[in-house]
Amino acid sequence: MPLVLRIRQTTTIPLEVETIRIETAREQTADAVLGTLIQYGNQQVPLGEFFTAEGSASDEQIVWEGDCSKVKLIGALHNRGTIRVEGNAGMHLGAEMTGGEIIVHGNAADWVGAEMHGGRIHIHGHAGHLVGAVYRGGRRGMTGGEILIEGDAGNEIGQTMRRGLIAVGGKAGDAIGFSMIAGTVLVFGEPGIRHGAGMKRGTIGLLSESSSPDLLPTFRYCTTYRPNFLRIYLKALQQRGFPVPEHCWTTRFHRFAGDFLEDGKGEILISENALSV
Repeated sequence: MPLVLRIRQTTTIPLEVETIRIETAREQTADAVLGTLIQYGNQQVPLGEFFTAEGSASDEQIVWEGDCSKVKLIGALHNRGTIRVEGNAGMHLGAEMTGGEIIVHGNAADWVGAEMHGGRIHIHGHAGHLVGAVYRGGRRGMTGGEILIEGDAGNEIGQTMRRGLIAVGGKAGDAIGFSMIAGTVLVFGEPGIRHGAGMKRGTIGLLSESSSPDLLPTFRYCTTYRPNFLRIYLKALQQRGFPVPEHCWTTRFHRFAGDFLEDGKGEILISENALSV
C-alpha cells in the first residue's frame, strides 16, 4: 500500500511540509518519515506531532488524508510518482514541481503550481488565487506541465506563465493571464474582468456560453472560427477525466488579438454565443 499520512490534530498555525518528498520517503520506513522535521510557526517539529503514518512510499505514492487546509507546500518540488490528497490542501500545492502527478479530492488554497515546471496537478474541487503564477519578485510563473481544476479558481490565474496548460471547469476571478508570456489558459465557467492585461503571447479561452466578458480596449477583433488546436486540447482533457461541456465541440469562437500595449501577439477566444461583434 502507499504511504498514508493521516492528520490527527488540526492547527491554526500552518505546517510547511516541503521536506516530505517521495525520493526521500521511498527509502524510509513510516516511523522514519514521521521523524522528518517540518516547519511549525517559528520552530521545527517532527511530522509525527501532527500526523500518523502507515504503509510505504516504495511504489512512489504518498497519500495525505484529512483536512490539510493549513498544510502548506504539499508536493513542492515534486518530480516523480503520485501524491494524492484526500481532503483539502493548503497554500503552495505543487509549487516548483518538475514531474509526477498530484491529485486532490477536495479544495486547494492559493498559489497552486506556482512557478511549476512540469508534471500534472488535478484538483477535483476549487482552488484559490494565483494558480500557476510567479512569486513576487520572480520573472516567470508556470513554465510547463498541466493544472486541471474542476471547480472554481480565484484571481490572476496564469500570471506571467511561460508555457503549459491551465484548465478551470468553473468560475474564475479577475485578471486571467496577467502579464502572460505564453501558454494556454482555458476557463469553462464565468470569468471576472480585465483578462490578458500585459500579455505578450499565449491563449486565453473564455469558453462559457452564459457570460459576456468585457475585454480591455487594447484587444482587437480578428475573426470567428473553430480553432483546430482547441479540439486537440479538449480531447486531451477528456482523456484525463476532466469534464468538457458539450457546446465546446461545435461552437465557433471570436478571436481577439492583444495586448497591443505589448507585442499584440496574444489571443483571447470567446464563444460567439456569448458575445456579438
